[in-house]
Amino acid sequence: MYKIAVMPGDGTGPEVTAEAVKVLQAAAAKFGFKVELTEFDFGGERYKRTRETLPDSAIEELRKFDAILLGAIGHPDVPPGILEKGILLKARFELDQYINLRPVKLYPGVETPLKDKGPEHIDFVVVRENSGDAYTGTGGFTMRGTPHEVAVQSAVYSRHQVDRCLKFAFEYTQKHGKKARGKGETNTLALCGKTNVLTYIYDLWERAFHEMGKSQYSDIAREYYHVDATCMWFVKNPEWFDVIVTGNMFGDIITDLGAMIQGGMGIAAGGNLNPEGVSMFEPIGGSAPKYTGKGVINPLAAICAAQMMLQTLGEQKAADAIEQAVMHVTANKLKSLAAGRMGYSTSQVGDLVAERVA
Repeated sequence: MYKIAVMPGDGTGPEVTAEAVKVLQAAAAKFGFKVELTEFDFGGERYKRTRETLPDSAIEELRKFDAILLGAIGHPDVPPGILEKGILLKARFELDQYINLRPVKLYPGVETPLKDKGPEHIDFVVVRENSGDAYTGTGGFTMRGTPHEVAVQSAVYSRHQVDRCLKFAFEYTQKHGKKARGKGETNTLALCGKTNVLTYIYDLWERAFHEMGKSQYSDIAREYYHVDATCMWFVKNPEWFDVIVTGNMFGDIITDLGAMIQGGMGIAAGGNLNPEGVSMFEPIGGSAPKYTGKGVINPLAAICAAQMMLQTLGEQKAADAIEQAVMHVTANKLKSLAAGRMGYSTSQVGDLVAERVA
């Protein structure tokens, strides 16, 4: 029995979450486990009613669950930043979800904007540190609103934060790298940084990366790429990459580029992981409020988030079945991943995947 907290959120979030839950329940029935779902209404509508985002009492309640499934956060009537900081970032920081895991995988039948690239070329994972960098809010304003205004926002990392992220990345590479997936290549972990300009933070990252690799993970090849070069090679030669580890800000940027080359936000899912605690899984795309209630939004990213959740919980056979079902649907059923152009409604796409899993 897995206790799952469900936060459908805003806009089309409840619609895609319903399909993810449908597939999750089909997998549970097929593979002999149970899920107990508890829904929470945190999001824009609740904020409009109560001016409450994610209270401390909710954080303590969420600690009691095995995982969290999130739909989407973002409401057109709420100024940008309030919900994102008050719900998403608060959950990540308070629950110490220090890893953001982002698979970048092109499924059969899905179009990529990259010429002459197919599923055999785009299949890698980004491990993004999720608790430090400029996202901690360290900084502030002086003389705000005057011609002499100064804004400072500092990127901050401790050796502890860097080491625990690197440890996760090395161990993930051993277990899920290309060699482990039967692709016949050496497992490779690449550090993405900017050592030629950010000479303090990424000097720390690079030293820790090589020290840990040499002493504990000598079976894994190590590479280093500047972040600008990483973006270039994502486009030109994505097949070079296996697992990439990077800081919070660079990870935020390169994973959105990764989502585009794997076919767009409609297929991209991610996990905010605390390997020793409660993790949260979500589709990468936003709440898409203009499509709310129309039944045309693509639910596959949310379904893939549920797939990642099961993999993290140790239900590998169920996770594999969901991924294979999604690949069957993209290859044989959908006309497009775009909202309104799939050839099926949101709930029909969920049905196709759930039936294939069953």
